[in-house]
Amino acid sequence: MKLAIGDIYMLRKYIRFRFFLILMGGISVWIIILLPFVNAQTQYPETISVLEAAYNGEIQAFHSYMAYAENANSENYTNIAKLFVALAASEAIHAHNFKTLLSELGVEVTGPREMQIEASVTKENLNKATKVELQEIDTKYPQFIKKIEPEKHERAIRNINYAWESEKQHRELIRKIQSGTGMFFGMLSKKIEETPSEYFVCQNCGSILYAKIVGQPLESFLRINAPSASFRFQPIKR
Repeated sequence: MKLAIGDIYMLRKYIRFRFFLILMGGISVWIIILLPFVNAQTQYPETISVLEAAYNGEIQAFHSYMAYAENANSENYTNIAKLFVALAASEAIHAHNFKTLLSELGVEVTGPREMQIEASVTKENLNKATKVELQEIDTKYPQFIKKIEPEKHERAIRNINYAWESEKQHRELIRKIQSGTGMFFGMLSKKIEETPSEYFVCQNCGSILYAKIVGQPLESFLRINAPSASFRFQPIKR
């Protein structure tokens, strides 16, 4: 059947109209998908900036503590190595929590491009760890809280506070050993190694030993082992 010129013209208009509807439908779908992320990034710019900085810091700390743990283990300080692994696990859990929040806010997390890991002998590593924890407790995390509180993202504030409280706990755990890093370190480390020690890390908030921060049940805790030749601690996935 031969179509008239008018019919062909109307058919072309119909096809163009259908294509336009399909195109607009696809655009609308993407707008619906992306709009919450755009709104979130507009609503929480400081929160996102702080979460990114905190995530990068926790990843740096994780790798530093793991390097310290391997050095301590090679020096036959098994219990001190366990402490460093516990600290690394705590930092990894904080990093995981920050990454989860950033993903929910539509931010792609790639991690720090460059990391400077400087591990020395265990005596020096304990001193460095104490200085870093003090800087985080007294300066970095109070600044983080001050920046994000006005935007009132409750989960971000809660997770930053979890990390802050854990850093305070880290400082006290390190201080018990670091106090003897002077001329009596050899005697103190021998006493530590003669005393069996167990560390447990909360997989929700990163607190170490018993859940003194948020009262998590014991089943949410990860038992920490000393590193071995084949040991590789992996951040928690939930």
